[in-house]
Amino acid sequence: MNRTFKALSSLLTYPTEELRLAAGEMSEVLDADTLIPGRVRDQLHALLHEIATGDLYDLQERYVLLFDRTRSLSLHLFEHVHGESRDRGQAMIDLKSQYEQAGLFMSASELPDFLPMFLEYLATRPAKEACEALGQPVHIFGALAERLRKRKSPYEAVFRALIALAAAKPKDEDVSALLQSPDPDATDLAALDAAWEDEPVNFGPGSGDGCKDGLVARVRGAMRPAPGAASPSRSTPRQ
Repeated sequence: MNRTFKALSSLLTYPTEELRLAAGEMSEVLDADTLIPGRVRDQLHALLHEIATGDLYDLQERYVLLFDRTRSLSLHLFEHVHGESRDRGQAMIDLKSQYEQAGLFMSASELPDFLPMFLEYLATRPAKEACEALGQPVHIFGALAERLRKRKSPYEAVFRALIALAAAKPKDEDVSALLQSPDPDATDLAALDAAWEDEPVNFGPGSGDGCKDGLVARVRGAMRPAPGAASPSRSTPRQ
């Protein structure tokens, strides 16, 4: 298993006492693997230090305000390209099937496009394949990193690390397209309600998402094996 991908997956999960206790070991893994540039690793170490030494309830509140309450910072990848469109369900099925082909089976309460889950899957793949797959949604990481930078959040470092690992780099026009979406403050309840309001689902000709279509295609590409690659073999199901 690629330990760096696993560490980044864990960093994006809800803070728990178990995560706090593992922070030191995760720092050692990031340094030992040296897959991430030193400057970004330093930023990751700062985040890990906060997790290891901060008040757990404050850490959990910060996480909820960022990633659970704020739609523009959602850790569900398809939220940023599919929204509430009818395509999201099929994309979920495709990704779940890809996990199962690799021997990873989810619980009924888990969604396959949750970024920590996606990174856990990539941690089981060969490094080259994982980095290529990471390049498919890299524009989403670029937009999330920029939004977190504006908030002066140490979680920005995780997305800078993902960009550094990805085989492809985000294109400015793709990131800009995503940044056009509303990005309300987590304390602005009225703006948050408006951002989470269900989008209409349209059918028939002309129902595409316009400038989002190319982004959707690139993200969905991450669900498929590279051309000519062998299908992943099954392994012991994840507990």
